[in-house]
Amino acid sequence: QVQLVESGGGLVQPGGSLGLSCVLSGSDFSKNIMAWYRQAPGKQRERLAFIGPSGHASYAPSVQGRFSISRDNVKNTVYLQMDNLKPEDTAVYYCNTFPAKEDYWGQGTQVTVSS
Repeated sequence: QVQLVESGGGLVQPGGSLGLSCVLSGSDFSKNIMAWYRQAPGKQRERLAFIGPSGHASYAPSVQGRFSISRDNVKNTVYLQMDNLKPEDTAVYYCNTFPAKEDYWGQGTQVTVSS
């Protein structure tokens, strides 16, 4: 059974930083392209960044230069470092493969950017 567990969310002030983690179990992590997504209230889910097995990464324009995705193929973990956070970054953040597999979605982790 595949499971994705996100962690690291919380409340942060504008301009602050936060780091998210996501552990994949039940699938061969090292062979998957992994990605981070988010969904804000009333909006569609948005892909933020993805990273290939060897570490090549790509970012959405909305987070380019502020967010950094990385992975540890030994720990089966993908990370998202978020800097210079803005109120519009408030959302539930999810990880999944890229393309996303519908039955892989986890609970996500809430990120709230507010003063």
